[in-house]
Amino acid sequence: MIRFATPDDVPDILRLIRDLAEYERALHEVKATEEQLRESLFADDPKVFAHVVEHEGRVVGFALWFLTFSTWNGTHGIYLEDLYVEPRFRGHGYGKALLTELARIADERGYGRVEWAVLNWNTPAIAFYESLGASPQDEWTVYRLTGETLAKAARG
Repeated sequence: MIRFATPDDVPDILRLIRDLAEYERALHEVKATEEQLRESLFADDPKVFAHVVEHEGRVVGFALWFLTFSTWNGTHGIYLEDLYVEPRFRGHGYGKALLTELARIADERGYGRVEWAVLNWNTPAIAFYESLGASPQDEWTVYRLTGETLAKAARG
């Protein structure tokens, strides 16, 4: 049911990324291609990883993640970039199984945390995460450089 993604899963992962972006009202922001995902996930030394969930042989959900590092704890952690299960397959325990697998990996490898961001308006996701014991980190605000502001910062 839950397994590491393979190169054959890339079209499904991109389809699910687009579905997630549409749900988050940001489909127009998806620039990723199958080639980029394949190169990133299956490089000789990958920096990003994915798990998929199958229902009757069809990929219906995924978790895409990468390693972080805590200077205070001195350990790696997992940053969950995206977790998505098709709406009609929610309530089957697939999202919980994906998070459980990431928690298992973190625990097994001695990582100090699994963390992610959620949109403030996504109350179903927030309720789901809190039902698993996750807690919001309200004292932190995420900042981002992207596009022209990134290019300007790079120039100094």
